[in-house]
Amino acid sequence: MRKIVTAILLLLATCSMMCVSCTNGVNSSDEVVTGGIDFFKGTWDEALAKASKENKMVFLDAYASWCGPCKKMKRNVFTDTAVAAFFNNNFVNVAADMEVGEGVMLADKFGIDSYPTLLFTNGDGMQLVRESGYQDPEELVELAKTVLNNKK
Repeated sequence: MRKIVTAILLLLATCSMMCVSCTNGVNSSDEVVTGGIDFFKGTWDEALAKASKENKMVFLDAYASWCGPCKKMKRNVFTDTAVAAFFNNNFVNVAADMEVGEGVMLADKFGIDSYPTLLFTNGDGMQLVRESGYQDPEELVELAKTVLNNKK
């Protein structure tokens, strides 16, 4: 009996981790991030236009709603004050669920099939740098600095 109860509890825990309400659009994150990276609210084309106008690159957080490392980055990395300051000053930041709305098109366009995928593009949407997997705050800022240095 104890094994059955344990199995049911494990199943319920797994289901609750995967159960997230979804919305459409580029920035359809299930977790609200405050005081961190300011993710652009609009379409992909609008983000590209903003990046071109401001002479910035685009940082795309390509995630899936069920992805544990993605949620950990939202909670622990994107809210880091040093990360937020650096990214908000240097990039147009976009977060998109690759399984919902415009994210499906972006996943197809960039061949994204693992999460999180951290993608940097120019204002024309051309991929410049791509990294997959969890990055701690220091690793993410170093990656972004490398992207900026290679632009020059």
